[in-house]
Amino acid sequence: MSVEPLGWGLMLIVAVMAVVTLATRWGGVFIMSFVPIGRRVRQFIGAMSGSVLVALLAPLAVQGDGGARLALATTAAVMLVLKKPLPAIAAGIAAAALFRQI
Repeated sequence: MSVEPLGWGLMLIVAVMAVVTLATRWGGVFIMSFVPIGRRVRQFIGAMSGSVLVALLAPLAVQGDGGARLALATTAAVMLVLKKPLPAIAAGIAAAALFRQI
């Protein structure tokens, strides 16, 4: 299958992808409106967000270069000390940039 890069086919693909993305996001909100948010559901949501973060960062830690590993370590250390995400992210970005510059 081939799609013309400047034709209507590409626009159709982008439109379908946008509709599917919106449907999954709005569908999740709609379904969760029927679920009572108790202590157990809140704990599940908190654990799920952490596990998604680990699933995203674990391959980077294993297969990433030295700059990526240094950025992860720096971000984790600053987050543990300051307990604020924005300075931790900034420190991680700066560490990766410095490592890659040197």
